[in-house]
Amino acid sequence: MSIDAIDRLQRIGARIQSEGRVKVVELAAAFDVSEMTIRRDLDMLAEQGVVQRIRGGAVAIGPQPFAERFSRHVRAKDRIASKLVPLVGDGGAIGIDASTTLQRLSVHLGDVRDLTVVTNGQDTFAALQDKPGVTPLLTGGQLDQRTGSLVGPLATRTAHDVLLRRLFMSAAALHPAHGTSEATLEDAEVKLALADVAAEVVVAVDSSKLGQRAPARGLTPERVRMLVTELDPDDVRLDPYRERWELL
Repeated sequence: MSIDAIDRLQRIGARIQSEGRVKVVELAAAFDVSEMTIRRDLDMLAEQGVVQRIRGGAVAIGPQPFAERFSRHVRAKDRIASKLVPLVGDGGAIGIDASTTLQRLSVHLGDVRDLTVVTNGQDTFAALQDKPGVTPLLTGGQLDQRTGSLVGPLATRTAHDVLLRRLFMSAAALHPAHGTSEATLEDAEVKLALADVAAEVVVAVDSSKLGQRAPARGLTPERVRMLVTELDPDDVRLDPYRERWELL
């Protein structure tokens, strides 16, 4: 790789971290190179876990406020929630992480019986109040102002105290070879603790996170049983995951 290409990559990475989102056409004009060159640069940064590729550009990978994440990919997340509801079932305990995708599951949850729900998300915990048949449990812990999640030693210790028949979790990124990854080490630690006590793990992500990597390592592919997205299970974008997990 030439010095000019390395310099361009560094400057693109810095711009994405500063602005949060960039477009291929704008970068091509700014650096006076072809759009194909910019796409290759963004693909390389995505492989390094620096950015997340989206249609026409890229966004920064890093801690983002809950409210900001909640407003993104709304239709996709609602579609995912509708697929997850039948998987909840009655009785025992399940885990729901602090993601905006899974918060929608708590909102859509219908009548269930004798169900305990453990979460490290304050918004999810609030949405479960007064739900018939549900006993919500909040892990406690330190509030991460960057993400709205409860994290730290107390959260992980509480996560280990309840045996879950199923964990529903999202991720900052999902890669067929590397599994899930998160924006912060603290988020990854709590999700790993919940997965440790779960009989099975269901990962729910919108398609923009497929094939991506984030900084903090999460679950290995072997720990995941099912992948749920807004896509039809036969969609070709899911082909890299088809042999590894059940798709819904």
